Order: sequence, then C-alpha cells, then structure tokens
Amino acid sequence: MMFLQIPRNKVILVASGICHTDIDFCDSGAGGPVVLGHEGAGKVEKVGKRVKGMRVGDHVVLSYQSCGQCQACKAGQPVDCQRFFEANFGFQRLDGSNALESNGVRGHFFGQSSFATHALATKRNLVKVPKTLPLQLLASLGCGLQTGAGTVVNSLAVRARASIAIFGTGSVGLAAVMAARIVGARTIIAVDIRPHRLKLALELGATHVIDNRRGDLAASISRITGGGIDYVVETTGAGPLYSLALELLNPNGKLAILTGGSGMELPGGRKVLSVIQGDAVPLQFIPTLIQLYHQGRFPFNRLVKYYPLRQINRAIADSKRGSTIKPVLLISPESQ
Repeated sequence: MMFLQIPRNKVILVASGICHTDIDFCDSGAGGPVVLGHEGAGKVEKVGKRVKGMRVGDHVVLSYQSCGQCQACKAGQPVDCQRFFEANFGFQRLDGSNALESNGVRGHFFGQSSFATHALATKRNLVKVPKTLPLQLLASLGCGLQTGAGTVVNSLAVRARASIAIFGTGSVGLAAVMAARIVGARTIIAVDIRPHRLKLALELGATHVIDNRRGDLAASISRITGGGIDYVVETTGAGPLYSLALELLNPNGKLAILTGGSGMELPGGRKVLSVIQGDAVPLQFIPTLIQLYHQGRFPFNRLVKYYPLRQINRAIADSKRGSTIKPVLLISPESQ
C-alpha cells in the first residue's frame, strides 16, 4: 500500500511469490487478520496524479517500501530507511491509516500486501519491467531472489577468484550461488541436507556441494579450499552453522547473515554483516537481474513452481517441507 503523502498507483496483481517471511508471519500470527504477500507482479490500472514515469498498462514488479524522506532514502540507500520496519511490517501506512480498516483487516505489508487481486503501491516500491517476460515469472524477483543475489554482489562485494560458501539452498541461497558464478568466484560451495537441491546448485554454478547430514562440514570445506573460506552466506538461521562460519572465515573474510542479528568486526579483519534485501535498490537491481536472465546467466525460472491462488495453503506446505523452492501464486485468470 502507500503513504498518503506519496503519489500512489493502483495495480492489478497477476501473480505473487511466497517468501519465508510470509510463512513466518503465518506461523507466528500477526495480532489479527492481515493480508500478507510481498513479491507481487501485475499491471498498472491507475496512475496517481503526481506520478511520473508510469502509465496505465505498464508491467510492474513490487518490492519493499521506504519513506523517501529520511537521509538514507535521499542518499539512494532505501534499505537503510530510518522507518524501514514501520513501512514494511507496520501493517499500516506511515501516517497511521489503513485502507482495509473498514473490513477489520490490516494490509500494507511491505507496502503492497500482494496476496490479493489489487494493490496500491507508491512510486518507491514499483519497478517497471519489460513486457517480453511473463509477470508470473518476474513475481519472484521482489524479495528473495533480490536478497540472495544482492548479498553476493552488493553486501559482500565478492571478489573474482574468491571462495564462498552458501549455507542453505532455498531460493535465497540458490540466487546467491548464481550471483557468485556471475561475479567470478573460483570456489562456490553449496551446503544443504536435500540432495535434489544440491544437484540443482551444481547445475546453477556451484563448484562443490556438501550434504550436511554426512561427515564433518568444517573438514569438508577445509579440504576443498585448502584452509578457510573468504565469504559465507548463512541463510538458515541455525546457530551451529553461524558458529562454524565464524571459525572458517579467512583473515579479512566476511559472513553475511540474513535472518536477523547484529553485525560485528572480529580479529584479523573478519566481519559479520547483517543483511537486509541484499542492500539492493529495486529500481536498479531488478532490471539488472532481468538482463542477466535474458543473457542466460541468472536462470531463476528453474526455481519456480506455480500454484493457483486457491492452493495457497498447499504452496506454503510444499515450501516448508522443501519440495518447492520458490512457490508463486497465480492470481489473475490470464496467468493460469
């Protein structure tokens, strides 16, 4: 949704990805009925009077929201928005209003609430995309894939010929694998407990895979690299893996944690980074990912499985059990 002081646009949603953040809110509850969804894609149905650069019929992907008024936003760093939490998790606009209030429901999740047929969005969280690709495919770019790829490219700034380990090969982890190949990492190690995902990781760019249910993970990584590792992307939130990553980091190595926590500096120039959205600016980064897809270098279509909106519970269950990597809900009839 949007803030009253920011020009808004009405979007007819064609599809929406399901992210683990949506699932976490379902599991934990959100203090009453809410509309979730934050990886929407659709067509602009109505353009706000003061909005420039958008026309009715434009294809758009929806991403995270930011205020546009704080120092970070004005500096082109919306992920560091001073009101990021309110704008994305407050279930209301920043002025306190709620477009769904009359129904006793709260929306405005990530400025969109895309598990719906329509959404209001601001110019800050709408990204115009080419009409050459189906919107149901592009829906998956708004959060998880952007986060995984952005963590490698932006947050860690992984060097060519460096070594990187990626703990967890869901959609975020596999996006990180593809991005590591794009930037030219020499050793790309994917770690998981699901053989079919590890097989896919190899096909998408991993140079090595490790099934964490078998053997000593630290010894396996040391054997592959001949020592420690330059970068780690930890997507699982598992405490033992976090501790292991710290032990394995080379001097000046960096660990990115994507499940909350604080950054810190460690002896030997090692750093722990708490990453949000891969430090990506959606208006710039999502078009880059689309261009890489066209070049065959970011084949994220291989992660996606589609479900009709009425099968949302099945899609969530399949994601939780690990049989589906990136579920995408088909919302409008034209996408089914």
